[in-house]
Amino acid sequence: MLVGRLIGWLLIAAALVALGADALASLDAGDLRLDPLGAVWFKIDVASLNLAQAVIQRYVSPWLWDPAIQWLLAQPAAAVAAVPGAALLWFFRAPASRRPRRRPSAFE
Repeated sequence: MLVGRLIGWLLIAAALVALGADALASLDAGDLRLDPLGAVWFKIDVASLNLAQAVIQRYVSPWLWDPAIQWLLAQPAAAVAAVPGAALLWFFRAPASRRPRRRPSAFE
């Protein structure tokens, strides 16, 4: 459970970093600019992107790369990180029995 929350927070942090980079690029360009995941991955490491494509097409399934993964790589990087990060945080949230109880104040 702790590992799931940690990965969720790391994905949310990556989404915030990507959103910050998109905001700076938008200010520089003068219009809204959201970098897709594929472009960010290409900037970071071209060889691993090419290797992932080759491995998936050769050993997993060729149809998986073209419609599914190419669509994912065309989505904004911040959204691709934020959605699974939020899902992990929600799924691995603390059980209700471990959450602190809210005490009513005197003014309620």
